[in-house]
Amino acid sequence: MAKENLNDLQAFVVVARERSFTRAAAQLGVSRSGVSHAMLALEARLGVRLLTRTTRSVSTTEAGARLLGAVAPRLQEIEDELGSLSAMRDRPAGTVRITAHDHAITTALWPRLLPLLRQYPDIQIEFSVDYGFTDIASQRFDAGVRVGDRVDKDLVAVRIAPDMRMAVVGSPGYIEGKSIPKTPQDLTAHRCVNLRLPTRGNLYAWDFEKGKKSVNVKVEGQTVFNNTPLMLRAAVDGMGFAYVPLDLVRPHIAEGTLVAVLRDWWPSFPGYHLYYASRRQMAPALALVIEALRYRGPTESARF
Repeated sequence: MAKENLNDLQAFVVVARERSFTRAAAQLGVSRSGVSHAMLALEARLGVRLLTRTTRSVSTTEAGARLLGAVAPRLQEIEDELGSLSAMRDRPAGTVRITAHDHAITTALWPRLLPLLRQYPDIQIEFSVDYGFTDIASQRFDAGVRVGDRVDKDLVAVRIAPDMRMAVVGSPGYIEGKSIPKTPQDLTAHRCVNLRLPTRGNLYAWDFEKGKKSVNVKVEGQTVFNNTPLMLRAAVDGMGFAYVPLDLVRPHIAEGTLVAVLRDWWPSFPGYHLYYASRRQMAPALALVIEALRYRGPTESARF
């Protein structure tokens, strides 16, 4: 195929992913009719229909899906290589996109990336808050953050934080006049602040461990969030017990705005890890981000 047709292939990938000529045109910076004509010309040259068009949407045919699967990764490789070449200057430059839990951004990423941003003004970092395990390749992220180091074989995981300990806390106002939970099961008699994770859909069951014992408890309450800081706020405001990272609530416990319960049952989890695609060539900006985030301290979690 002629070299100039690479532009048509790139346009096809964008149309197939966006399922819309209008959105694809906006992303490519060309007219909608230009994208449509390019797709018709590509189909004519290949002698096969790639897209099914309706008044409301665009979808790939079987042949189009096959072409998308074959071409998209290769075009991404070309784009990555060109990005690496353009970034090979005296001062590293470019945008690094990271998807992460808001707690991870606040406690692990931002404190160590802020000095990097100040040192390298040509580097931009885009943070996207997400509680799920994002497919960084399909969503075009450079890296993601998750608890633990279990990732797909084509990804690399680097520890960026110590092990994390969870805590159960409630406000003095909520606890006043109520029985203090002695076991995790006692929480079922209390109002609790729930968390809904996008990867599961249902409400998160609270995990506990004591010695060799481990249990998980489904709690109920008036509030459900998909955001840890808001869960903490609800607990401070007296909406019940919350299950949140210890480092987040330690200042509130010290100040007396929150009371810790079930300390003997608080579990620990592997700390945050940065995961990214294994590549022969890595953009200098991403390499600097990884090195800045790499955890070099003890892996044992802090104890309350």
